[in-house]
Amino acid sequence: MANTMLASAPVANEQSLDSQDGLSQTLQQTPFTHPSAASHDPPPVSLTSEQETKYNSVLNTVSSWTTIANTSAAKAPTSPITDAERMWLTRECLLRYLRASKWSVPDAIRRLLETLTWRREWGLIEHTVDYISIENETGKQLILGYDIDARPCLYLNPSKQNTEKGPRQLQHLVFMLERTIDLMGPGQETLALLINFQQMSSGQSPSIAQGRQTMNILQNHYPERLGRACVINIPWFFWVFYKTISPFIDPTTKQKLKFNEPISLHVPPEQLLKTHGGEVEFLYKHDVYWPALNQLAGERKKELEERWVKGGKRVGESEVYLKGGDEKSIGESKVDTVDEVTEKIQEMQTTEQTTQQPLETH
Repeated sequence: MANTMLASAPVANEQSLDSQDGLSQTLQQTPFTHPSAASHDPPPVSLTSEQETKYNSVLNTVSSWTTIANTSAAKAPTSPITDAERMWLTRECLLRYLRASKWSVPDAIRRLLETLTWRREWGLIEHTVDYISIENETGKQLILGYDIDARPCLYLNPSKQNTEKGPRQLQHLVFMLERTIDLMGPGQETLALLINFQQMSSGQSPSIAQGRQTMNILQNHYPERLGRACVINIPWFFWVFYKTISPFIDPTTKQKLKFNEPISLHVPPEQLLKTHGGEVEFLYKHDVYWPALNQLAGERKKELEERWVKGGKRVGESEVYLKGGDEKSIGESKVDTVDEVTEKIQEMQTTEQTTQQPLETH
């Protein structure tokens, strides 16, 4: 999948850099388009028959949605579900929410609906490239390269903070998460977060409220999206902050955090910044990187939308197909009818009731 799209190729703009030994080095200024040959594809996930039945139950419910609440307020007005929202409801998306809900069908359905409302209320469409641009003028966040598991890498560099605390800082993070997802290859569902606290002062750290809001967004509206998070050059005040927000981080997420480990253990050196232990000489120029990133992400998103239309605009479409992988559209595969799914659910419920009945004693 990811390696079928290979070549550690960057987007157009590179620049020659003379090193101290007189040899010419390539100066990277734009994102890499694909993982390197050192990365490997994520293995396909197989479902049990029970999990497949639960998935089909969620699929049937979300396929029937015709309207979505515009805000999370009680009795909020609704409006028709859009094509973009239906396209977001992929097979893998529904499965991510099921896994995050410990395979509880009602919980997964509730959370999916809450996220659709949140995406409207948050204003993802309104947060345009131009609106977010000022937040990234110093390169405090970068999407660059892929880790050893072909996850796109999102760098956070807090020392390059250039704006006052406010809503747009968190909107910037969400914008970059969305672009990172755009750059995921076929079969890839997670990202690598690389955080470098070098030269960061305590005044540049996020507030506790910002930290809690960030965790709420990541865990509730981007579940199962974090593959690993590498944190390096950790200052003492980070541990105070981490101790405060730690109770709000779920155990699964905590297991993915790597503190002060060499990032080169997780990212191929040829796609890792030199400042983080890799080989990539990088120069951030906002007028070069920013349009290149958004052009690349825009092209990937346009291709995905075209495939979704070609596949019949189906809820529950395969992300592997949408990302240009080697799977067919679900429209070309057998899909259970509503009656078939209902029958499977009834069989599962009957089995559960039977196993829960107490044994007769004599």
